[in-house]
Amino acid sequence: MSDRPNPLTALGSAVPGLPPGRLVSRPVRRSRLRRARREPLLWLSDEPVDAPASVYPAPAGFRAVLLHDRHGPQEWWDDEEHLNPRMTSEPDDHHAQPVLRDFWDAVVPDPEEGEEGVDLIAPFGRDWPGLAAAGAADGDPGAGADVLAHELIRDGALGRPRLALVPAGRGADVPAALGWGGPVNHENDTARISAVLRSWEDRFGARLLALGFDRLDLYVAAPPRTPVEALPVAAEHFAFCPDNVRQGSGTIRAYAEEALIGTDHWSFWWD
Repeated sequence: MSDRPNPLTALGSAVPGLPPGRLVSRPVRRSRLRRARREPLLWLSDEPVDAPASVYPAPAGFRAVLLHDRHGPQEWWDDEEHLNPRMTSEPDDHHAQPVLRDFWDAVVPDPEEGEEGVDLIAPFGRDWPGLAAAGAADGDPGAGADVLAHELIRDGALGRPRLALVPAGRGADVPAALGWGGPVNHENDTARISAVLRSWEDRFGARLLALGFDRLDLYVAAPPRTPVEALPVAAEHFAFCPDNVRQGSGTIRAYAEEALIGTDHWSFWWD
């Protein structure tokens, strides 16, 4: 990561308009001493919140997001291996198309899997099918994201989430800025995950709502509306998070029909 001055140092732990919180720090480089130098990584509320992150006044240069431990270890954000920006490159170093192509090539079934493998990725073959066309948003992405976040909190889908402030230029960059380890069994450089999220922000009006130990939740303002539109998006989801399909609907075609058409909530988890 870059050596720009850390804006959290000036922010401090008490932020006007926000609930009580603390700075969460990480080692940023090794030194000749046994203890590495540490710097703040994020600001985190001391207690759970009951409202979307966007209703809180985030200072300039920060993005607000909910962190939850609905699944996985409690308070995983204190695990220095699970939030480790030293292992992450920059989102600017990557582009969604080649990243998703690499992901697709890594997870597409081997020919030895026979008909089962063919059915999994049908109607696509082993070659990467390319990016899906952009969608058309029905309304304001921010307002829609607030409605969905309220629903997820009300229904307990996010447990008792904490509010986090992360130095990032856009919501898609938050996982990379944190060095989030949620998809580590699929991809250990989270900047590549953020590159895909940037593209989904641009093409589908996606907004990052929450991060869990191994889960990522998005609001989507412009989801696919027809099976034809949904299939290439489903291929992107399979490349991005194959567990969604393999341990969910079972095939790309079924996933497109069951999980994508007209759905404004995209949720991903990595086994």
